[in-house]
Amino acid sequence: MAKTTGWDRGLVVTATCKGLIGHAGAVLLRRLADRTGLTAALAGVLPADTATGWRERASVVVQLAVAIALGATNLSEAEQLQAHHQGLFGPAVSDSTTRRTLAAFDTATLARIAKVRAGVRRHVWSLLCLRPGGFPWLTIAGKRLNGWIVIDLDATITTAASKKEQAAATFKNSFGFHPLAAWFANTGECLAMLLRPGNEGSNTVTDHITVLNEALAQTPGASTAKILVRVDGAGATHGLLEHLVALNTMRRTVRYTVGWKITPEDEKAIACLPEQAWETSLNQDGTLQEGYFTAELTGLNTRNGWPEGTRLIVRRVKPSGRQIKNLTAFERQAGWRYSITATNIRKMTRIPGSHQAQRLDAVHRSHAGVEDRVRTNKNMGLANLPSKSFPVNRAWMLTANLACDLDAWLRLLALHDQADLADADPDTIRFRLYHLPARLARHARRRWSRIEQTWPWVHAFTTAWTRIDALPAIT
Repeated sequence: MAKTTGWDRGLVVTATCKGLIGHAGAVLLRRLADRTGLTAALAGVLPADTATGWRERASVVVQLAVAIALGATNLSEAEQLQAHHQGLFGPAVSDSTTRRTLAAFDTATLARIAKVRAGVRRHVWSLLCLRPGGFPWLTIAGKRLNGWIVIDLDATITTAASKKEQAAATFKNSFGFHPLAAWFANTGECLAMLLRPGNEGSNTVTDHITVLNEALAQTPGASTAKILVRVDGAGATHGLLEHLVALNTMRRTVRYTVGWKITPEDEKAIACLPEQAWETSLNQDGTLQEGYFTAELTGLNTRNGWPEGTRLIVRRVKPSGRQIKNLTAFERQAGWRYSITATNIRKMTRIPGSHQAQRLDAVHRSHAGVEDRVRTNKNMGLANLPSKSFPVNRAWMLTANLACDLDAWLRLLALHDQADLADADPDTIRFRLYHLPARLARHARRRWSRIEQTWPWVHAFTTAWTRIDALPAIT
């Protein structure tokens, strides 16, 4: 009978070794911040001084972003992690210094940071175009959306366990904040995020327009010719759709897909659809999605006042057991559950079949991927805001967005050909790369970070370092 115990015979655990580094993946993130120009760009807009003991605010912010990417959830954890990394990055920044840095992020400072972030992003996107395979254009329903930048807007709940400035009861009967954010679906970058009280409305037009405008300001100029904006039902407001239509110019095409709240008038229009009007829906790979159907509803209902050219695409599915209790009388009678998407897409340039209701339905359904962005951002510093101060929490949120950018850039620029890491979640990439231990040694006037050669992802780690080190400097 094989032994199941005894593995610890002769094992002694001590804490006397020196020169070991936990979370050695920090070097990848910090090196990337420097090589892409993020650290230097922040240094140009944040306070600097030559006084003894002064800590450069740009380095404070970048190191905090790195700590958040590694898993720090508050300022104290960030300080402890930096203390452990003193052999790599120099003396640790105290949590009080970090807090003072964040507290100084007023409206003017936030605007300056947003401007330099856009400049760094422009440089990063130019590097993405040089990768094998080029820029990561989306493929939806089997069609590659070449040239189209896709922006997803969504709100979420960030709970608070204690009383914090502007925290309030939420519509989900919890307590905390209700931030609204925008992400690039192409790259996974978090472009803009507005921290709002928990009782803020889901369909507040001014907030959606604010976040959208900030997201557009983050879009590199050469990529703004064709933009698709996707929002859930909270975006079905006259103000937002009219704003989106007004963004169209001779040089810029803006299209949208938004969720649509079904009314009795819509149900009457659906009842008028002949059976032959329904087509089988498409999966994201372009194959038929049996049992799911779409149809064009445009022109059959009597809604007025919406932007000219708005199309309505209706989708029907057999309701699941948990959905039956929420069906309307019309849905119960018909035996289907309906949902409607509003869009102004008549044709997407150079995308064959993009006008078809089936494809438009698939384009909007892929917006569900934004839930992954929300989840990963919460796993990267936004599950719980660490301070009672609203300005500090707002600055922490911005730093968490920088951490999200660094994580996305690392995967896009250095791990794009690593099948198990290119789209890895934070927990996965932390386990495989970021939390990898190493030994820090000095030899021949250099510092050597030595990684265990038997680690399954050691090649990915060293390849990422080599690629980051070879990135051209920003000009």
